[in-house]
Amino acid sequence: MHPLKNKITHGVNPSDVDLNEQQTYDMVVFCHLRWDFVYQRPQHIISRFAKDRKILLIEEPWRRHDVSGSNLQKISDTLHILQPNVDSIEQIADVLPQYINNKISLGWFYSAAFVPLLPYFNFDTIAYDCMDELSLFKGAPEKLIEQEKYLVANANIVFTGGKSLYESKALLHDNVHCFPSSVDQAHFAKALNGIVLHDDIVNIPYPITGYFGVIDERIDLELLRDTAALKPEVSFVMIGPLAKIGEHELPRLGNIHYLGMKDYIELPGYLKAFTVAMMPFALNDATKYISPTKTLEYMAAGKPIISTAIKDVLRDYKNIVKIVATAEEFSASIDQAISDIPDPFMKYDYNEILKNTSWDSTVSKMKQLLLDTVTS
Repeated sequence: MHPLKNKITHGVNPSDVDLNEQQTYDMVVFCHLRWDFVYQRPQHIISRFAKDRKILLIEEPWRRHDVSGSNLQKISDTLHILQPNVDSIEQIADVLPQYINNKISLGWFYSAAFVPLLPYFNFDTIAYDCMDELSLFKGAPEKLIEQEKYLVANANIVFTGGKSLYESKALLHDNVHCFPSSVDQAHFAKALNGIVLHDDIVNIPYPITGYFGVIDERIDLELLRDTAALKPEVSFVMIGPLAKIGEHELPRLGNIHYLGMKDYIELPGYLKAFTVAMMPFALNDATKYISPTKTLEYMAAGKPIISTAIKDVLRDYKNIVKIVATAEEFSASIDQAISDIPDPFMKYDYNEILKNTSWDSTVSKMKQLLLDTVTS
């Protein structure tokens, strides 16, 4: 959970609308991810947009019959998060009059599932920040493919979260721009200094091969299990929430430790404990287009990185990230990283990569492209 949050609860009955509750917003964001979930691309980008415009971010519906009304979270004076307590995205339109009293210039989409709400608005500009190919994720509704076609057809500009996504979307739109996930270098570089380790990792035996992020169908759990079995003297630490998989699906060995979801602010205090950072992604439909944010976050902490052959990782970082395919290769790469013997094929010059990227720079360039799109 992000630390800066106040919650305001309002009723959803239109007859009870208090006009004093309505707000004037410059930008509405439609997001499939909960703001209080893992802090990632939407939070980094939208919090920076909120520095000079007032934003309402609308999450997918959360239906709670034991709660009266929807939730409006006040992250700051210029960033509010609406959690609509309704049964469907279409029904969000019934809630919106309580919160919006003006024509909004910019609509920003992270998920095409929200396109049923487009008729409610009259946006000057529609932007689609495609961070994942959501239609390939586990449990994705079939209609999402058609909804995305509709969104792309109506968008003025499309951003993508990686090069593979860019190559896919550039075939569908003539104003597509690639912005791979960036990094808050100063935040993760705290792992390089004297910060204190968190209590639940400080007593885990060294060496530690660690991961943080969502634990879902994108993780190769078999590879994790088999590597941990080959390396009983190494602790494997998994930090993050489960999504779309159950506890019963997780490999359970004495040297695999699941620490649960942690606040973004806390991550450097865990990353500091990693001897090696890992990205044990499965190679499947859900990972076909991903560009992992954690690659650069691990770099900012100066950790050696081992990854499976994710296309965007392989393309951009094959000389700086150790790519493995099997438990045996994973085990050997851990040994090499722990031994601290230089690998002639690896060049750990992270600074050359990190100096060319930041979330501030990404958002600045996005703003300019939006301006160019509006004025062209």
